[in-house]
Amino acid sequence: MQQKFGAAVSWSADDREGQGAASVCQSQSKLALPLAPGGVLWMTGLSGAGKSTLAQRLKAQLAADRCLAIVLDGDILRSGLNADLGFSSEERLENIRRTAEVAALFRDSGFVVVCALISPEAAHRQLARSIVRERYFEVHIDSSVAVCESRDPKGLYARARRGELREFTGISAPYEPPSSPDIAIDTAHSSVDDAAERLHAFVRNRIRPLTVEA
Repeated sequence: MQQKFGAAVSWSADDREGQGAASVCQSQSKLALPLAPGGVLWMTGLSGAGKSTLAQRLKAQLAADRCLAIVLDGDILRSGLNADLGFSSEERLENIRRTAEVAALFRDSGFVVVCALISPEAAHRQLARSIVRERYFEVHIDSSVAVCESRDPKGLYARARRGELREFTGISAPYEPPSSPDIAIDTAHSSVDDAAERLHAFVRNRIRPLTVEA
C-alpha cells in the first residue's frame, strides 16, 4: 500500500556515511550533467504540503545510491541556527539567507542539498538563488490550503484559525507560488512513493552527486 501525505511516518534510515574515497555517480540521463558535483534542491510550499516528508524520503533514496546528501529542514533550523528569528517578512528573508549560505557550502563539497522551507515570497527564493547561484533547482511542493489544513500534522492551521499564530502562511500571510519552478510536485494527487520517485529521477538527471565507496 502506498503511503499518503499526512500519514504518520517513522524513519529508520541510518544517517552515518560510509567510509572511503569519493567517486562520481553515473547517470543514465540523456541530459548533459554539470561537470562539478553537487547541487541544491530548494523545496517551497505551504506547511503540510509534504516538504519534510519528501526531503527525508529523497535523502534515503540517495543514501541507498551511496550519494552524499543532506536535508536542511526549516523547522529544525529554527530550533538552532535560526532560533533567534521570527516570522516577519524581514526575518523570513534572513532565515532564507542563512540557510542558502549553508546550502552553498555543502553544495561546493559535492553534496545534494535538499532544503525544505516554506519560502513564501518570490523575493525570498530569488535571494536563495542569488546566493547559491550554480546548480540551484527550485522545487514547488504544491498543495492547496484546504488540503494542507485537512492534514495539519502539527495542529498549526487550527492554532492559526484561532488567532494564536500570527503571520501564518496561507491563513494570515500570503504565499506566492513559483511561476516557473524547475519541477512541481502535486502532493494533493500523488502518493509519497510516486512523488519521491519523480524527485529521485530529477536529481539523477540534473545533478552530478558524489558517492562514497563501500
